[in-house]
Amino acid sequence: MQRSKPPFRADHVGSILRSEAIKAARAKRETGELSAEQLRAVEDREIQAIIRKQEQVGLKLATDGEYRRSWWHLDFYWGLTGCEKITLPHGIKFRGVETRPEGYKITGKLGFPSDHPMLEHFRFLKANTRVMPKMCIPAPPVMHFRLPKDGIPQSVYPNIDDYFADLGKVYSQAVKAFYDAGCRYLQFDDTVWSYLCSPSAMAAARDRMPMADNLPQIYQDVINVALAAKPADMTITTHVCRGNFKSTWVAEGGYEPVAERLLGGVNYDGYFLEYDTDRSGGFEPLRFLPKGHKTVVLGLVTSKSGVLEKKDDIKRRIDEATKFASLEQFCLSPQCGFASTEEGNILAEDEQWAKFKLIVDLADEIWGR
Repeated sequence: MQRSKPPFRADHVGSILRSEAIKAARAKRETGELSAEQLRAVEDREIQAIIRKQEQVGLKLATDGEYRRSWWHLDFYWGLTGCEKITLPHGIKFRGVETRPEGYKITGKLGFPSDHPMLEHFRFLKANTRVMPKMCIPAPPVMHFRLPKDGIPQSVYPNIDDYFADLGKVYSQAVKAFYDAGCRYLQFDDTVWSYLCSPSAMAAARDRMPMADNLPQIYQDVINVALAAKPADMTITTHVCRGNFKSTWVAEGGYEPVAERLLGGVNYDGYFLEYDTDRSGGFEPLRFLPKGHKTVVLGLVTSKSGVLEKKDDIKRRIDEATKFASLEQFCLSPQCGFASTEEGNILAEDEQWAKFKLIVDLADEIWGR
């Protein structure tokens, strides 16, 4: 049976390959050839175009493709009170590539301002689509886990517990603000839960923070504070990401170390889980999905390659997943976004749209039109 509310049987994580017009306009903005207003006009036009494409391919949701962002997470943080943009000594190291050396630091008490730019981004999306507008923002754990060792000044937060308390409050404010803007489908994008499954990532975390082994409980509590602000008619999901930059990744390891807590203890309505390669392990952790009221969106179609999957292969993998949870609690999506940063993954736009169409067609075949 198809679903009338999100997540939908055919869904997607959020980001879309930047169009050539967007790339050219951003480059001209960097050199001063375009004003901020001229760049915005290009963004408006290109976002309207990708909204139409999402509708035409048969999706019941649309995002703005994150076309106004440089990063999936940093642009959101730079808009918060008490957080500032910085240049780092080096970028994040992926498999064979490194990101731009941009980051953030805590400079004051955290807050979610009423004029956060992404509220207006959402309003534009909502005003220009006939389907469900979906907004994606980085999850609370990312804002802590990505900080350097000295990233929370004691002059601002002498007690780390106060930082986590404010982090939960900031996201409560964000949930309410997006709801008041008309958002009924919000997603928290989260790389941290996959890092908590990675022995190497956890070893590095222990070097940076004394409470590293307590992070699963701490993050659960912070997220649940944020989700407590969610009205009954709003859906909030999460995407558990293993890193996504120019078709590469960071974290490896199955979901078993966090599955019981994440699926059962964190109060999300749905979970976008990456299952496109062996890096994600098997489906066994899905046995912890509570029966009936939560959904897992299986990321079985890769966003890292333009090669189109075979329908029978995807159906076979969904059958494997049903050994551990009900088919009615599953949906289908790409494993990640197509452009978590403005650089995008290594595939062509038509290959991207073919994957969206494949997911819509498979959802119709598996769960009915």
